[in-house]
Order: sequence, then structure tokens, then C-alpha cells
Amino acid sequence: MEFTSVNKIFESAFKKNWVRPAISNYQGETLHFRDVARRMEKLHIMFEECGLQRRDKVAICSRNQANWAVAFLATMTYGAVPVPLLHEFKSANIHHLVNHSEAKILFVDEVIWEGLSESEMPDIQAIIQVNTFKILYAADPKIYEAKVHLNELFGKKYPEAFEPEMLNYYEDSADELAVINYTSGTSGFSKGVMIPYRAIFSNIEFATKVLPTLNNKSRVVSMLPCAHMYGLMFEVLYELSVGCHVHFLSRLPSPKIIMQALAEVKPSVVIAVPLVIEKIYKTKVKPILEKEGIKFLMKVPGLNQVLFNKVKTELVNAFGGEFYEVIIGGAAFNKEVEAFFKKMAFPFTVGYGMTECAPIIAYDDWKEEKLYSCGKAAPNMEIRIDSSNPSEVPGEIQIKGANVFLGYYKNEKATAEVFTEDGWFRTGDMGILDEDGSLFIKGRTKCMILGPSGQNIYPEEVETTLNSQPYVVESLVIEDDGGLTALIYPDFQQGAKDGMTQSEFVKYIKSQLSEWNKELPNYAKLKKVEVMSEDFERTPKKSIKRYLYQRH
Repeated sequence: MEFTSVNKIFESAFKKNWVRPAISNYQGETLHFRDVARRMEKLHIMFEECGLQRRDKVAICSRNQANWAVAFLATMTYGAVPVPLLHEFKSANIHHLVNHSEAKILFVDEVIWEGLSESEMPDIQAIIQVNTFKILYAADPKIYEAKVHLNELFGKKYPEAFEPEMLNYYEDSADELAVINYTSGTSGFSKGVMIPYRAIFSNIEFATKVLPTLNNKSRVVSMLPCAHMYGLMFEVLYELSVGCHVHFLSRLPSPKIIMQALAEVKPSVVIAVPLVIEKIYKTKVKPILEKEGIKFLMKVPGLNQVLFNKVKTELVNAFGGEFYEVIIGGAAFNKEVEAFFKKMAFPFTVGYGMTECAPIIAYDDWKEEKLYSCGKAAPNMEIRIDSSNPSEVPGEIQIKGANVFLGYYKNEKATAEVFTEDGWFRTGDMGILDEDGSLFIKGRTKCMILGPSGQNIYPEEVETTLNSQPYVVESLVIEDDGGLTALIYPDFQQGAKDGMTQSEFVKYIKSQLSEWNKELPNYAKLKKVEVMSEDFERTPKKSIKRYLYQRH
């Protein structure tokens, strides 16, 4: 890999696409590349007035919106280090992470600011409202002054005009710290992942190879949290580096809003988490397939292909009709849904990544990827399985390459624990690697349950079986009282539609234990079923926070 400065890539993209649209708030304002560059330049002036130095930290905590991207890019191109914080974090956690990261400036939206206090963040020099860039707090009165006279200061710096050739962004180097991204994983502890510029460059290089169809005429809908590396890298940074137009869903992205935006924007690629795709399948596709006449026709050779094609056409149109593929990642994909999508040749692919790799580890084009696989090692990456027989016996997935992070910020112990003696990163995921190099994930090492006869039970595999059952929205399998308990969040609405009271419905779900066990191997049979009255607590990637439900 021949490294190129990431900030210089953005500088070049801005110069080339100066008059083209860059970022929009869905059903709101649109900023062209020149508008984004102007706002970034004004923030650079503010940073100077705040005494911000190269490599100082700048925290950003808000919902997705156009100015989120402006603040992030302004920080990086200035030579400071952006620290994206998930807006779902509680106030005490935000205070802690701002302090832990040693951030000098905090960008925040007004809703989050209501729960915060500058006195809890003693090292902060300025707090800036994201959507307006209004100064909410400044340690030094001259910062307020600078904001009042910002247009004047900008005019002094560019007395004639602000032209593309005047851009001169900070030139970064390969192993230099680019971003600190705090994880919000299923294990419950936030760690500051130190991502170097080489990892961002390598991810851009990867996307350029696998999505050559994206260019400065392409459009993308950003629906994943920008503060999460998956959304940040593949819905924002890569797109802007090639001149795409990014549309931010600034409201809570419900399936209804997502589908509406996809239909209107007609994106060139769709980046999604499994939950979004699974909801579309359960609400739009499954009800059609379960009609008696359709069930029969699906078994008739020739006719079933006609039905597959009809469903595929409807789905393609629902996603805007102009995309190359839907890239799914961030959590395990339901096997029933995956198999159905594969059977009808819907253009989707399942990737594998982690925050620690900014994020990509494995991927394959939708035309090539094997069913239930998450592709092959991405460019500049190597994968190995810690197992005596890596193609058959699951072992820990270990990786090496340009995408791998520098370590956890101010946490040498945690950093040491995740690297092997010969320098491979231990992902904590279990998998197998077939003879073609395709990776199949089996589960998390932390989630693995040792069965009564010494077998390794991966709860995710049991959950896949349960999640495909009628009335089951989501499940979680835990070890309890020496056996396996399934926590089930069922579709109460559907139960009511089918004429059951809530207590009858709960009783019915519990009665399915013996039926479900028929589909499970002997060593992974369930001992008990418990019904959840509310959905599970989730991470921003929509994975269940498993640690909240463990009982030992």
C-alpha cells in the first residue's frame, strides 16, 4: 500500500467538486463543496482563536446532520483529532469521555447540551452548538469576541475571494493518530480506539476498488450514526473523498423514514445494518409469501422463479432502484432472510468489520459472496483462525494489516490483551476460513457457552433458529440454572391481530419450547423460555447489549 495523505485527498476532492452538492439534511438545506469548505475555514479561524494546537482533541456529540460532517472535517484538516461520541450516551458518560479524551472543544446539539454542564468538563475551552455554530460556553471571553467578528476575520484572511486553489489542508502521515472513536459494544465498556490515518486511507482504497461505480454524480443516504466507524467511513468519508452527495437522515431513522428517503434520493449504494433489512423482509415480504395460494405457487418449478423476480423488483424499487448493492454489516444477519435474498439474487452483500479496523476486515461483491459468509480478507488485510483445523473447527479470528488500530487510548493493559505475541489483533469473534479464503462467523468468544458434555455452544446460532420462528421478533440465549434459557421478544401486535389476549399470547410463545427444540441439536436444546414485555436494549448498531441480560 502506497500511502497518500488523507487530508490532501479531501483537499483535492473539494477543489475538483467545488460547485457540486456535497451534503444535505434530508428535506432540509443542501451545502455544496464550496459551502462546506467555507464553513470549515471559519471553524479553522475559531480553532486558532481557541488556541487549539495540532493533535489536540475535539469532541463531537450530536445526531447526524450536515454540520456534523463540517465539524469533523474541519477538525481533521486543521490537524487536530476528532473524537466522535454517540449521542445515545448518557450525560455522565459524555462528561467522562470528554475528560478522558482531553478534548479542548466540544461540538454538541441543543438537546444533549441540556443535560451537560461545563463545570463537569474543566479542560474544555469552548462548547459550540453544532447546527448553528453558536458559542454555548467559552473559557476565555476573546472566543466570544472572535465569533462575533468571524466574518470580518474571514474577510481579512481572504480579502478578494475564497477560491478552491486557496485550500491547503494539514498533511498527515501514515501512523499518525487520526480519530479516537469510543466503542459502544455489547460488553458494556467504552474504550477509546486510536485510529491512524493509514487505516482511513486503506478503507478509502478498499472502497475505491469495490465500489468503482461511485463518483461525483452519485448519491448516498446516511442513516447509520456518524459517530460509529461503519457509518462514518462508508456513508460520509469515502463518499466525500470521491465527490458524492451525502443526504443525512437528521431525524430518528425509523424504517418508514428510511424507505421514504431511499425512494426519493435513489442512492447509488445502500449501507445498512441487518435490523433494517430484516424489518423490511418481515413487514413487506413475509406476509405475501405466507398467503396460502402463494405458498403453493412457491413450490411449483418455473412459477416460483416468476414470484421471486416480482418480489425482487418490488424490493429493488423500495431501495430507490438505482443502487449497485446493499452492503450489510454491524451485526449478525438472520439466516432465513439471508437465504431468501440469495435465492432471488437480490444485490446484497454481508461484510465484516470492527471499530478497531476503521472498520473493514472482510468483504466480497454480491455476485461472488457465498451464502452465510462475510467475504474474504479486504485489501491490505490478512485473516487467520486460531484453530487446529481452521476450515472446520471454529477458532478466534485474528487479523493483521493496514486497517488495524494503534491501541486503546490511555489503556495499555487493554491494548496488550488484544494483541498476540506475534502482533496479530485478536477480534474476540469465532469463525472458520474455508479453502477459498471465505470467512464464516460463528459467534463471540465472550458469548460462547460450554455445554454439559464439553461442546462449544454459540448462542448466536441458536438465536438464528429462534428468530426465524413465527411471532419471534428477537431472541437472546443465555446460560441459566445449568441450562439454556431463551429470552424472547415476540410480536405482540401480530398476536393481538390473530385474536389472542396478551396472557394467551405469552402462554402460546412459552408452549413452543418443544417445537423449537426439534430444530436444535441435542447439545443446544433449550431448558426454558421467558417472554420479554419490551424490546432488548441495543447499541447504536442495533446489536443487543448482551451483558445486561447475563445471570452469572
